[in-house]
Amino acid sequence: MQSEVSGGNTLRNVKLTIAYDGRNYHGWQIQQNALSVQEVFQNALHNIIGDDMDVKGCSRTDTGVHANMYCIGLKTSHRIPAERLKAALNRHLPSSVCVYDCCDMPMDFHPRYDCTRKQYIYKIWNNEVRNPFLDGYALHYRYNNLDVDLLNKACSHYIGNHDYTSFCTPDNRRPGDMHRNVVFAKVERDGDMVTFTVEANGFLYNMVRIMTGTLLRVAQGKILCDDIPAIIGKKNRQFAGPTAPACGLYLNKVYY
Repeated sequence: MQSEVSGGNTLRNVKLTIAYDGRNYHGWQIQQNALSVQEVFQNALHNIIGDDMDVKGCSRTDTGVHANMYCIGLKTSHRIPAERLKAALNRHLPSSVCVYDCCDMPMDFHPRYDCTRKQYIYKIWNNEVRNPFLDGYALHYRYNNLDVDLLNKACSHYIGNHDYTSFCTPDNRRPGDMHRNVVFAKVERDGDMVTFTVEANGFLYNMVRIMTGTLLRVAQGKILCDDIPAIIGKKNRQFAGPTAPACGLYLNKVYY
């Protein structure tokens, strides 16, 4: 669990599992001119252990996206026990962020590279009348009653190892391998709440939100279920549906 480093200090590697309400944050990663979850987390950590920290997150998340489970790797020589660190962080963090697990890990553990798959959910409030208690936490879709069977037929085409260029927003990052292996995709209804769940070995930029926007186009009859394999095959963003708003998206589970 530990490794000696220069200067005689003994490093440890701590895994922290947190949840956060992303409404007021510009994603996880520290930004120069905007508040991020990482910034408030490291500020709270600084109050407990000072600057003795090297913090890594399991994933980037977009502005306004939430996390039911987000994993962090902390390398530090501070000796505070894991359970005390968890309690101390929960005293210092704002109410929008909480730590619900903390444990020591082997030194080679990395929260991003050791992750085998992730699960996202996207919440849609499907009612003519908006729900004020879901503002910022679900997309309000008022236009028609979403046909879950139809959407699940469309979802079946997402499953498999595909090049998902059509489901990725282009940005300034260097293009890499655009293949992702989607192992689960399903739409479920609970009353007026419709939830899209998707699980894969990784996700491209805005991939789940574009998947969701494409499903809504299917619901509107603007895209056919059987069009989805061709959209994937085009490897061109313009053929998929719009990018759904960030408010309904949650990083739900991270698997190691």
